[in-house]
Amino acid sequence: MTRQTTRAWQRMLSGRRLDLLDPTPVDIEIEDIAHGLAFVARWNGQTRGDYAYSVAEHSLLVEQIFARIDPKAQVKWRLAALLHDAPEYVIGDMISPVKAAVGPGYGALDDRLAAAIHLRFGLPAAIPKTVKARIKRADKVSAWLEATQLAGFSEGEADRFFGRPTPALTEGLHLHLRPPAEVRADFTARHADLMAEL
Repeated sequence: MTRQTTRAWQRMLSGRRLDLLDPTPVDIEIEDIAHGLAFVARWNGQTRGDYAYSVAEHSLLVEQIFARIDPKAQVKWRLAALLHDAPEYVIGDMISPVKAAVGPGYGALDDRLAAAIHLRFGLPAAIPKTVKARIKRADKVSAWLEATQLAGFSEGEADRFFGRPTPALTEGLHLHLRPPAEVRADFTARHADLMAEL
């Protein structure tokens, strides 16, 4: 009797076959990441408008806010901010309550994918804690903006969950929903710009 093994890889549009249990940098392409993230909805799709607010759009916003938090940040850390949710091109965007229910396995999978993605684009496998903290701060500011502008939260509710950001970090940031193809192109272009500056 032959033993059937469970498939733990995903075929990407680029033709790459990404092993989720043992991801390697050579199987990661920015076009696959940009495409996947442009079609993954934040907030489980519970946002106003005719298009989902995608993880790709969120990632562009986080990188922009990170630059406001740390205007002198090295380009590689801005790239890390852009790619902070890149593993979600494979595993999707789980809201925090679902992550808690799934348990530590989700975090381990996310960490494996993130390390391979970082190495693929010239970043250290693990981002320094100080940089990670600034990216997390930018992520929370982004979540506050998304919550109040797109997801139906009052400012008071958003303050309780994400903390009220300083006005300098949110000034002039108005979120607009766009077609996935447009967001995908902008994400890919921003990645190319940052890679050219490294």
